[in-house]
Amino acid sequence: MIRKVLFILFLSCLSLSAQGEMDFNFDYARFNADSATVYLELYYSFNQDDLKRIEIDNEFYVEAQLSISMKKADSGEELLSKQWNIPQKYSEVQQEKNLVGVLGLYVEAGDYQLHIAGADKNNPDVKKAFDEKISVHPFDKNKLQLSDIQLSTKIIRENANSNSIFFKNNLEVIPNPQILFSETMPVLYYYLEVYNIKNGSTDNIVLENNLFNSNGVVVYDKKEEMSRQQPNILKYGFINLQKYPTDTYNFEIKVRDNANKEIYASSKKFYLYNPKVATPVVVKKLDLDFVSSEFANMAEEECDDIFKKSSYIASREENKAYGSLETIENKREFLFKFWTARDNNLNTPQNETKDDYFKRVAYSDENFSSFSLKGWKTDRGRIYIMYGKPDQVDRYVNRTDTKPYEIWYYNDIEAGVQFIFADYTGFSSYELIHSNKLGEVFDPDWTSKISLY
Repeated sequence: MIRKVLFILFLSCLSLSAQGEMDFNFDYARFNADSATVYLELYYSFNQDDLKRIEIDNEFYVEAQLSISMKKADSGEELLSKQWNIPQKYSEVQQEKNLVGVLGLYVEAGDYQLHIAGADKNNPDVKKAFDEKISVHPFDKNKLQLSDIQLSTKIIRENANSNSIFFKNNLEVIPNPQILFSETMPVLYYYLEVYNIKNGSTDNIVLENNLFNSNGVVVYDKKEEMSRQQPNILKYGFINLQKYPTDTYNFEIKVRDNANKEIYASSKKFYLYNPKVATPVVVKKLDLDFVSSEFANMAEEECDDIFKKSSYIASREENKAYGSLETIENKREFLFKFWTARDNNLNTPQNETKDDYFKRVAYSDENFSSFSLKGWKTDRGRIYIMYGKPDQVDRYVNRTDTKPYEIWYYNDIEAGVQFIFADYTGFSSYELIHSNKLGEVFDPDWTSKISLY
């Protein structure tokens, strides 16, 4: 497969604007490189309407700011730390609202902590950031292997621009970092690479495309046979989503090797917002449970408040899904399904998981609130809500050589982890400055940051 190292640039393509919070998104996909490394592509997008317009010579311009850092999860060794300013002439054309880009890296095996942030260069208070753990495992050259599925808004084959940053294997593959499709963007394009197809058998390889809705029901399926003549092949195509209702979907590609009786699969979740298609009404116990649940008559403000407090344990797809809901009825049903899916004991009328979660929210508000933030919004509140009461807390509030700080210990998480919070301001606004928990802030030099000398 053809590879080239990419530097951050941007391209205008179709967008779906979100209201309120900055519409900054990212996604990634992993592809084969060699026996020691993987080619990692990071995709990002900004919406121009979220950026402050500056007038220059009777023309309006916006400028996005992108920051990316990537560290080894175990040692904290920095692989990448860079910031880019991305200026662009403002476009009134809806199809050109999004600034979309890609960064390609060759990465060795390991677990990495990725921090990617977007901001408005002309209004730094408008910003959004993601922290995500990425595991990289080189593809086994002795087995048939599949890359990640890259979801796209468009794939150009004829007259593809070889100078485009999205050009690979004679195609222009325009990514969809939002992993969101809609009635105005109803076609899902996909790109996948298949490696190490061994010859020596008369049986073809069978490729299966399946689309599952949130209930695990297959709503689309397609099979095709592939020849063994080439050791590596790429598969790309599209699915028209116009007839499917609003839902979270899982797109799965399976490769069935009948000669070896083995199946290999790659999957990708996405969200579809398509209000013109009615969701099928199915009479089942779940519907009756919903009518009698606490969510059935909730006010919209209460629904929004409940989901904001639940967002710590929501997936990216769930956060996008809730943000796109327009009616109170849909929000009520979403919350009911959200918490029912997390109920560990369906034999009792109570949802103990939800009850315990919101007890931790209440505790956080009571014990960790500061003059400017409710307790559940603080770093200590988030950690308490997500992981529960720590096994041990060491508090250092009156030291003469450091700012006040606390160390929380959890003995049963990842063989023992700790979280270190510091009060930089002196007003009990403790911030998380270091943790050895995968996916959290990692800074081995944290002691120097709180030193008074």
